[in-house]
Order: sequence, then C-alpha cells, then structure tokens
Amino acid sequence: MYKSVVRKALFKLDPEVAHNFTFSMIKTVFKTPLRSAIRNKFKMENKSLERELFGLKFKNPVGLAAGLDKNAEVFDEFADLGFGFVEIGTVTPKPQPGNPKKRLFRLVEDEALINRMGFNNEGVKKVAERLRHKRTDVIIGGNIGKNKVTPNENAVDDYVICFYELFDVVDYFVVNVSSPNTPNLRALQDKEPLTRLLNTLQKENKKKDKPKPILLKIAPDLTDEQLLDIIDIVKKTKIAGVIATNTTISREGLNSVHKKETGGMSGKPLAERSTEVIRFLSENSGKAFPIIGVGGIQSAKDAIEKMEAGADLIQLFTGFIYEGPELVKQINEALIK
Repeated sequence: MYKSVVRKALFKLDPEVAHNFTFSMIKTVFKTPLRSAIRNKFKMENKSLERELFGLKFKNPVGLAAGLDKNAEVFDEFADLGFGFVEIGTVTPKPQPGNPKKRLFRLVEDEALINRMGFNNEGVKKVAERLRHKRTDVIIGGNIGKNKVTPNENAVDDYVICFYELFDVVDYFVVNVSSPNTPNLRALQDKEPLTRLLNTLQKENKKKDKPKPILLKIAPDLTDEQLLDIIDIVKKTKIAGVIATNTTISREGLNSVHKKETGGMSGKPLAERSTEVIRFLSENSGKAFPIIGVGGIQSAKDAIEKMEAGADLIQLFTGFIYEGPELVKQINEALIK
C-alpha cells in the first residue's frame, strides 16, 4: 500500500514539502486509535532481535538514521513503526535555517536522494526540551554538529555545548564531522583536529557519573589511509564506535537529471561503497569496536550484507523513504529467520 498509494502521492510533491506534510500527518494519525493498530502491525519483539552494545540494550538492530527527524518531532512514532532506535539531529548550538531552497532532490531512477540541507535545525535547547517528553522506551541517539558560522578552530566548543544540553535526554552521542553540506566541516575528519575533538568530548564525558557512549560518523569518501587513521583514532580516544557511512559527494553511475546537483547523495548507489567501508574497518581493526552500518539499505538482503560485512546495527534513511515502514518489518523478519 505504501509504494502503490502513499509514495505515489508524496512523490508528486516537492521533496521538502512532502517531508513536512508526512510529519504533519504522522502527528495527526498517531493521536487517534489508529496508533495501536499501526504499532501492532509494525512493531516486532523477539529475543533473537535483541542486541547489546556499548552498555545499551536494543530491542532490534534496525534504527532510523539522523537527518529525518532532525528536530526530535516524531521519535516516539518512529518507535511504533518498528525501529529499535532513533537518531535525532544533526543539531547545533544555535538554530539555523540551513542552505537556500531548493536543497533536496529525488533521483527516482537511481533510488537515491541528494541533499544540501546544511544542518537546518531549531537549535539544541528546543530539541532537548522535546526529548524530555519522550513517551516510549526507544533508544535515542543525539547527532551533534557545529553551526555554519563557527570557524573550525572553535568547532570543539559547539560540540561540547550540544553534549551538555543533550546529555540527560539521549542514550548515545554521534559526532558528525562528515556532512558535505557545511563548509569545511569535513576538514575536521583529519587526524589532528578529530583526535582533539574526540578527546575533549571524552574528557567532559568522564566528568559524568555515568558516561554516555560517543560514536563517530564518517564519510564514505575517505581513502584507505584515512580509514586506517580513523581506526587508530577510535582506539586512542576510546570512543564507543563508528557509524559508516554518511552521504557521498560521488556521482558515479547516476542516471537522474538531478545527478549534477551539489550536496550529499544517499540511497542505493551508495550501498556498495558503504559496505566496503564497513568491511575495511571491521577487518583492519580486528573487530575492535562496534559499527553501525548505513547507506543504501533498500531491502532485507542489503541489511544482512551490511551485517555480514561487520555491522552490529544498521540504520535506514533513503530506503525508508522509498520503501516505507514495511522495510523495517521485512528486515527484522529476515533476521529472525
């Protein structure tokens, strides 16, 4: 029904208009008795689906990637759609509108998206306030970044502000230095600034009675040498793990008229490279840390490939937009089998 009716209608709208309309509809529908029926249809509980990683117990290994529920508006509703965890953000200390529109493009022929949103969000304080009203027990990840106007030499301060504002309302943190849509942000992936950033956050984390897991989200466009640096950094800073991968600046093999748009590309064309990165990190680190796999998961088969490559958990974004909530259920059913 999703692909034949709902998606067909949504795909007639501008992508960002469709996103806002969908969120509005979700909020409305989930206030009605239909919520119970939806939960019964999509939410699955089975011992074989449970995963325990970095001190957290996940009811199932299928999560929602950051970027969809940036402002923590419908995280409880996504839990009812079957997700085992939801990552909100990327959030920044101050609200920011992001890049000028039009900034989101569907590449239907390629089952992909290109976005240059630019960390548009309502600011960390408003997001934290919404998370304080959480109604479900879904695990929440807080994806944090820097404001566009903050120079890289002061970026650490932005991440620390977000860390403290979100500490009491999220279960784990994700340091996002890999979005291609904030000028010079990816330079923070270089060994020296990244080590300094992660060490600073870990220092603040250790001041807490119960420190929270901190993960790093990396780009798929890193070289093997850079990936070896990432492994070294993770081991030295003792962060909890890595999310592989963010969107790509590559346009290899695309057919859509939108293929020349600037921004990060996600979806099916990213699947192979994302899996390569996961396998490289897993094999070259000796499985030294957990990996959350994301990028191009459009089917249960894609999810299993990520896990066989070394991912402990997986996340959906573009696949969820193209396939709908049935995809979450299909992956969990396949994992039970």
